[in-house]
Amino acid sequence: MIKRTICIESPCHLHCQNEQLVVSYTRVKGMEEAPDKTVPIEDIGILVLEHQQITITHYLLDKLAANNSAVITCNSQHHPSALLMPLEGHTLQTERFRFQIEATEPLKKQLWQQTIKAKIHNQAAVLEKWQLPSQLLLNLKQKVKSGDSDNHEAQASAHYWKNLFPPAWQFFRHREGPPPNNLLNYGYAIIRATMARALTGAGLLPALGIFHRNRYNAYCLADDIMEPYRPFVDQIVRNIIDKTSHVEELNRDLKNQLLKLPTVDVLIEEESSPLFVATQRTATSLAKCFAGQQRKIAYPVLP
Repeated sequence: MIKRTICIESPCHLHCQNEQLVVSYTRVKGMEEAPDKTVPIEDIGILVLEHQQITITHYLLDKLAANNSAVITCNSQHHPSALLMPLEGHTLQTERFRFQIEATEPLKKQLWQQTIKAKIHNQAAVLEKWQLPSQLLLNLKQKVKSGDSDNHEAQASAHYWKNLFPPAWQFFRHREGPPPNNLLNYGYAIIRATMARALTGAGLLPALGIFHRNRYNAYCLADDIMEPYRPFVDQIVRNIIDKTSHVEELNRDLKNQLLKLPTVDVLIEEESSPLFVATQRTATSLAKCFAGQQRKIAYPVLP
């Protein structure tokens, strides 16, 4: 089942009633008579809280956690600032934690090699869609060694970002850089939350990465495993700027296009699947790799 991504953009009070998320405006001046809106909690995969005047009950947060829903909070600039995830997501969680913690360095390096090759493959596919030079990426993909010891990821990224957007944009990729970095950041936050949710649901510890190691990052593994999914965001952003150059403000229309990311169709293990479902298949395959039940992570490819 594809879970819904809900974005709350206006002042309101959120609470739970009869297993439903209730959006109430009775506490909002000028909107006291507006009718409540409801969404079944079981349908929610990601909840994005954008407005600074949203209030939410602890009971609702607990219900969302029990449903393995990811809750994203945004700052005053409407940029994602935090992610709330459940502590328990799988009946075999303790066993899978143990397999993950005991994973050997050679295994983690092999998994990172697979991850980078999948990412570069999808970056090349994005360039090919716009008939941009991609052969260098395909060559680099074949040269990626265990652990990406030669850092072909960085070489591929340099070529990729230099060519992805039209020269007039003079684009450079930086989180705090000028547009369309704001669109990329928002899309990556959606992918990160989707992946973190999938990893937790698969009984894995999202803080323990295979490559990323940051004492202040609770989602190192999500940052690792989402890498091959990033080009799906890039593709949508490139489509957006082909239609408009007015992307300084992350308005409702732009956000809606990016919020549809979990429903985008991808190819995974030669089958078409919504990205939301694909992340679950990726996470499950990773858990099996840690357990020694298989050797390859299931990653999506751009159709």
